[in-house]
Amino acid sequence: MAKVSIDGIDKTILRALMKDARTPVLEIARSIGISGAAIHQRLRKLENSGLIAGSKFVINPKVLGYKTMAFVGVYLEKAKNNADAVRQLKRIPEVLECHYTTGDWSILIKILCKDNEHLMNVLNKSIQDISGVSRTETFISLNQQLDRQIKI
Repeated sequence: MAKVSIDGIDKTILRALMKDARTPVLEIARSIGISGAAIHQRLRKLENSGLIAGSKFVINPKVLGYKTMAFVGVYLEKAKNNADAVRQLKRIPEVLECHYTTGDWSILIKILCKDNEHLMNVLNKSIQDISGVSRTETFISLNQQLDRQIKI
């Protein structure tokens, strides 16, 4: 992917929307001193460049009863099992992220469960049952202390 060049106006627009994606375009336009149409045109350019990958609402999982976040290092018997293991991990709704890594683990996943018992069931009955998984190493997050995007 090619590097994208953005100017100060683009940065101001992006910062406002990263802070709150529901900020009205006209409000941003007034604060910058340009038209709403110009904001829309710049946003379209940034989307087409691939810099903006989408927008989404952020759900608070604790409100739904999900209180246990864990990171699991997955050891695979063979590296060639990676694609199949990832396909099977995609079927587990508690798996939020999956990363192919260097180091001891083949894969590092982030999972969200309701409690420790739920976590144990996901580990024992879903993840460790995946063909090619030799073992796992689990780290429970006690408290997320930082959550941010890259600085613009």
